[in-house]
Amino acid sequence: MPLTRDALTTLAEFPERSGRARPSADRPPVGNVRPDPAASSTWTQGPGSFLPPEALLDMPAQPLDWASSPGQAGPAPLRGGAADIAGRRAFMVLGSLLLGIFGTLQMGGALAKDGVDVLDAVFLALFFSLFTWIAFGFLGAIAGVIALATRETGPDGRAPSRLPRQRTAVLLTICNEDLGAVQTRLTVMARSIASVGASQLFDIFVLSDSAALAEDAEAEAFQRVRSGTAVQIFYRRRIRNEARKPGNIADWVKRFGGAYESMIVLDADSLMTGEAMAGMAVMMEDQPDLGLLQTIPTIINGQTFFALWQQFAAAAYGHLASAGLQWWSGNEATFWGHNAIIRVRAFAQSCGLPALSGMEPFGGSIMSHDMVEATLLRRRGWAVQMVTLPSGSHEEFPPTLADHAVRDRRWCQGNLQHLRLLGVDGLHWVSRLQLLMGASSYITSPLWLLLLLVGLAEQARSPGGDVAVLAQPWLLGLTLLLLFGPKLIAWMWLVIDRDLRSSLGGGRRATATIALEIPLSTLVAPIIMLGQTMAIVDILRGRPSGWLTQRREADGLAPRDALSLYRWHIVLGLGFAIAALAGLAGAAWTMPVTISLLAAPMTAMLLSRRDVGAYLSDRGLFVSRPEASVNSPQRRRNTAVAAGCP
Repeated sequence: MPLTRDALTTLAEFPERSGRARPSADRPPVGNVRPDPAASSTWTQGPGSFLPPEALLDMPAQPLDWASSPGQAGPAPLRGGAADIAGRRAFMVLGSLLLGIFGTLQMGGALAKDGVDVLDAVFLALFFSLFTWIAFGFLGAIAGVIALATRETGPDGRAPSRLPRQRTAVLLTICNEDLGAVQTRLTVMARSIASVGASQLFDIFVLSDSAALAEDAEAEAFQRVRSGTAVQIFYRRRIRNEARKPGNIADWVKRFGGAYESMIVLDADSLMTGEAMAGMAVMMEDQPDLGLLQTIPTIINGQTFFALWQQFAAAAYGHLASAGLQWWSGNEATFWGHNAIIRVRAFAQSCGLPALSGMEPFGGSIMSHDMVEATLLRRRGWAVQMVTLPSGSHEEFPPTLADHAVRDRRWCQGNLQHLRLLGVDGLHWVSRLQLLMGASSYITSPLWLLLLLVGLAEQARSPGGDVAVLAQPWLLGLTLLLLFGPKLIAWMWLVIDRDLRSSLGGGRRATATIALEIPLSTLVAPIIMLGQTMAIVDILRGRPSGWLTQRREADGLAPRDALSLYRWHIVLGLGFAIAALAGLAGAAWTMPVTISLLAAPMTAMLLSRRDVGAYLSDRGLFVSRPEASVNSPQRRRNTAVAAGCP
């Protein structure tokens, strides 16, 4: 019988338990590694921590000059056959390069009317980089349509016909989080695991890097959840926050990894159902060469206009982008650091992260560890795949544009570190491409700004000349097609997909929302562009981002704060406006960017408001059911609904 999402029982239905949870030594450990009875419980940091006996597992740091040896397992067979996957990758990579070369040649023809000099060459180099980048995104949308139409979207994510046979640990990492929200998600997940009859197969570990003052409150909160569920829940807080989250996970692997076949890694804002967890564990058992399986989480619990917008965009466009990514990545997929299941021994064998030489921001601990871990797993011969589950894998999004920028700044530093790893021995070329794409997603921002500035310099040098892009109207049309085509393709797909259309509020409302979303994204893109450019400048100046606690909820942004955060946007916007008033035709072409930068504080304030989000949601706009609605009476109820609780 297939597993079903039974109604989740209330905490009161579970028998009350007192004292410590029964140790996991009562259950047989996986493999030959057994708990070390002599090991001291160095993880127990105070009276509030509670842990099972240790099951030690070696996790050596991986040398970056290591190459695959004959003694290692060979790469897992590529899904669809080597020739098939090679053709898909040629379509993406060569297709993007050919489009980039074609567009650049046409632009070069317009610039060559008065000869090509150094400034023209710089402009063409920037144009080629950005044109190729947007071409890759457009072809990814085409690939998504092919994948969805042919049902070539990777592993089967349907509900399994059985429970897993081996034990899995669920690792929930936190750092100075809102305890009420985390406790709610933890309660819902524990109840959901119990509802599918998997209480004896899954243990939950809350791994805290919070400040010392938070330990008593955290321990008390998680003890309450622990005492009311049949699922084992363990908690500890590290005294030394070494290597941030990857150090947290590695610490657990070394201490307790020997007792589990797999681990499901979650962020503090992650939410997964018991059915989804069980299904992923079964997939791991059915594919012994599979090292990591990354789900594609949906965004839930959007409250502000900004979060609701991102929630809708992920639901409307994300399925197409993710299907395309699955279609060409095959066994060399990526890892996003959460909502994924990993084979513990493969991870211990492959993913001990070394510290990079030098100081932060380019040296020290690897920040964006997830993509690097995926490449190291593949280097050892383990398959890394992505799966689209029908439901059951969720996360939340930063509530405001400013909060998103804080997280983005950290990701920017981590992804730029990846440029140092492109030459690491033994990596698959697609793994290198994934690392390069991660860094390029930030590098394109300063390239775009440079393109605008070089274009203005071209016009200042010959103010009477034509704007090159306007001299080729069809090239302008092609650029807009590549830029906005993925959203238009996603809209055409939702016209076909009845379930998707219904989840977005119906065809008319979804279409109306997309009609609003496209100009909104156009308005916000230059704001993000300058923010990422400033982040890269900070990183090049040697200023690390740190690891601040992320704000999960907000309502509104004060005018003073908005003006402070976006003052440089206003300065640059004024510069473009002055250039336009000076009569430069190229500056007129940058008018959308100018308006966006000047309006950045107002835009950020508008997007941060909950009442605006509620107003739009009440009218059926920016809706993405059945996840969560801002109109639900309580956030707790939203979380339970997302996990299948009626």
